[in-house]
Amino acid sequence: MLLFPALAALIASLGWATGAVLAQAPARALGAFEFTRIQLLACSAIMAAGCTGLGLWGSVAWGHWPAFAASIVIGILLGNLAMIECLRLGGPRRMELLLSLKAPVVGVMAFAWLGEVPSPPDLIGAALALCGVGLAILYGSNTRSDSDRTHGRMAFIVLLGLLATAFQGLGFLIVKPAMLDGTSPLAITAIRLLGAAFLISLVALWPSPAFRSHQPLTPALLARTILPGFIGYAVSSSLLLYAMSAMDAGIAAVLGSMSPVLVLPIIRIKEGVAPRLPALLGAGLAVAGSAVIALI
Repeated sequence: MLLFPALAALIASLGWATGAVLAQAPARALGAFEFTRIQLLACSAIMAAGCTGLGLWGSVAWGHWPAFAASIVIGILLGNLAMIECLRLGGPRRMELLLSLKAPVVGVMAFAWLGEVPSPPDLIGAALALCGVGLAILYGSNTRSDSDRTHGRMAFIVLLGLLATAFQGLGFLIVKPAMLDGTSPLAITAIRLLGAAFLISLVALWPSPAFRSHQPLTPALLARTILPGFIGYAVSSSLLLYAMSAMDAGIAAVLGSMSPVLVLPIIRIKEGVAPRLPALLGAGLAVAGSAVIALI
């Protein structure tokens, strides 16, 4: 039984679901690149200060620096740019559907690279959870909500979501050996954010309109940009890294993919759009699958 790592992954899902709903409006206002740049700069500073205050830098196994570098470029920079653009064009519910594929992707990677083989109860729980996520997404609401409208070609939105899924999954998985050698998940989160903030700041020096904000940045818009970034980059990512370090990475990814279910009540509260009965059944399956993984 791995109750605490499982709970950490589920709380990470809740954080990503909340962040996705909060992030859509400022992401559309600023554009994917500028939105991501502001979030990375702010969150890297917060996490670096936190790790310094807690004395976590001494836990870092610096011999794994190639994995850190790959996780920064692939997992954060490329993965999150693709995710934010998918969110901006496709909405939070559609984005979460595509990101829920992270679970099987990470499971296959963990089996091929780390030799992790989940137990039969874990596989049963993962199957229930994934089925529940699928139902919750496909039958998310009775009417099309404002946040569910698409802006662009569906094929491009799907491609962005699939790229974000693969990049983020690999970015998390590749640093697991460093955590097994004693590196704190919070320290890894700080390293990933600092590296990504540095790289995206270099890219921003290129004088291209694609790297500029779509609207003027106001204090209110800045706050609305940083808040979901802190929830997602700092809190949820650290929790999922901890879960991956303490249990099978593929199973942790399943529990970290519950945000499509959890986003439904958040949208219900925010926009008054009620989920359909199949979506509620899907949520029940997801909860049942999560319970099997956490308690057996």
